[in-house]
Amino acid sequence: MSAALIATGYKSSTTKANFISMNILVFGKDGQLGKAFHVLLDSLLPALADKPNLQYVGRSECDLADATALSTLLNQLQPKLIINASAYTAVDKAETDIDQAFAINAKAPEVMAQYAADHDATFLHYSTDYVFDGEKYGYYLEDDIRNPLGVYGKSKAAGEEVIVRIFAGNTGGGQYAIFRTSWVYGDGGNFIRTILRLAKEREELKIIDDQYGVPTSATWLAQVSLGLVADDKLKIKKFPSGIYHAVPNGETTWHGLACLAVKAALDAGATLKTHPSSIKPIPAVEYPLPAPRPMNSRMSTDKLAQALGFRGNMSKLQLLNQPWDIAVKAYVSNLAKDRLI
Repeated sequence: MSAALIATGYKSSTTKANFISMNILVFGKDGQLGKAFHVLLDSLLPALADKPNLQYVGRSECDLADATALSTLLNQLQPKLIINASAYTAVDKAETDIDQAFAINAKAPEVMAQYAADHDATFLHYSTDYVFDGEKYGYYLEDDIRNPLGVYGKSKAAGEEVIVRIFAGNTGGGQYAIFRTSWVYGDGGNFIRTILRLAKEREELKIIDDQYGVPTSATWLAQVSLGLVADDKLKIKKFPSGIYHAVPNGETTWHGLACLAVKAALDAGATLKTHPSSIKPIPAVEYPLPAPRPMNSRMSTDKLAQALGFRGNMSKLQLLNQPWDIAVKAYVSNLAKDRLI
């Protein structure tokens, strides 16, 4: 595979001022988190004298289920920071598409992690609340036992395990962070946009109210997670490798999120048939799906807060502690402003 096929966010120049100091490779450019990283990283470039080479890879550039092609790509591009924002996220389809789910969610991260460990690179990987069974009362900690319920969760848990194992046995350098998150929304299809679409069509909605978690903005997640590993000049920092929970402050249910999204849309001037009062709460058993979901997806972020605070990154620490509803309201308001509701 030729590196010329890779979509880049920065065109190199022959002038000394634009000397490329580091390769940053982002997988999953077409997903919600990948798009958020594209916007974030590109926004930082103009202020940098020493610009990194930003490279964004999607499905059309590299099939992550092809371990050989992935390894070849990594060796061609020689990244010093790998951001794996890609994943197989079709939770219900994964129940029958097992091989593909494990290839993308477990084998591909293994290849990336091995490259990072062998080449003294930094690896950012994103995981999910689905690695837990949701039976714990209260907030999950990073070292709680994984017990995924479905194939998607099992494939993501396998990806976590292989990354930890590779770096635990590595003596050549490199560092990694696995960020577990939940209920991600951004530029693409997601629960919030589905609810708003249905709210334009129907006068009443029935939404699950006994599954708890935290809606997480892809923009927020990119900002917070990058803040752990790099400074504002995109220089890599040393940090304690490991698993970190990364979600905003607070908690809600799918029903609570739906009500807030609809209210925010109405406040922003959108015309909907549904109002918050006509969104009926139902238990999960009344809405069966092929893949089981964890009933409790609440995760403690104390570990990430300590890591950010220890390094004096107060702006990212403040962002980490931001209530989840603030970003949701802003997201819905922007959808309305862009006439996407």
